Amino acid sequence: MLNILGVAIGASAVDASAGSTPGASSFGIGAGIWLLVANLIGLATGGYVAARLSGSADVTDSVLHGLSVWAIGFLLSAVLLGNVIAGAASTTVQGASSALGGLMQGAGNAASSAAGPISQAAQRVDPKQLVDRAQNALRTGGDPAQMTSDQRNAEIAQLLTRRVSNGNLDQGDRDRLSRLVATEYNIPPEEASRRLQQVETQANQALQEAETRAREAADAAATAGAVAAYWIFAAMLLGAVAAVLGARVGTRNAAAVRRYA
Repeated sequence: MLNILGVAIGASAVDASAGSTPGASSFGIGAGIWLLVANLIGLATGGYVAARLSGSADVTDSVLHGLSVWAIGFLLSAVLLGNVIAGAASTTVQGASSALGGLMQGAGNAASSAAGPISQAAQRVDPKQLVDRAQNALRTGGDPAQMTSDQRNAEIAQLLTRRVSNGNLDQGDRDRLSRLVATEYNIPPEEASRRLQQVETQANQALQEAETRAREAADAAATAGAVAAYWIFAAMLLGAVAAVLGARVGTRNAAAVRRYA
């Protein structure tokens, strides 16, 4: 009843037309305080009634009655709210996964944008053309100037794919890639090397930023889960204390009985 009353009070505080609705943080703090107070009042009352109706004057017996009220109350709450909590957790996990996927996709887009025509060429890798490339290389002697644009782009894509797969390229492959880029885009070899280095740096930075954000999100989720668990534990402990105190107050007093001969 107290929880329903809290919902009614919170809903009454919403006034969208006047623009005086409390903020989300204020709602959260108020709801948490109200939930804790209502929980303590309910458990204390339940412990009092259980101890009183037990008819026992033994303090230990009354305390056990109060703890039984506390345990059954939290068990029923867990059963009733289990589906809600599971749904919220599932939504949170899906949101975190979507956010992480978005970060990784953003990193990929950033790297792709930085690579420009080179990264587009990397997407056109066709394993079936490996034999044709080898034959073209034999005909042209490996000279980028004697190769067609498609042949150069195909070899550029092959080298870029090797860079992504292996994480690095040896110096010979780097020099070959620079010559291919210089010939394809009609720029000096030094400019081609500079562009390739810039693309590689930007791609690495984008991936590092995505990894850092993912780690920060995981740390934040773990911290939030730990804080929530501590608060739930504290609320349950305070609830047990309230139920025991209520049971102590509700314990019947022992009456002295006189026997007459």
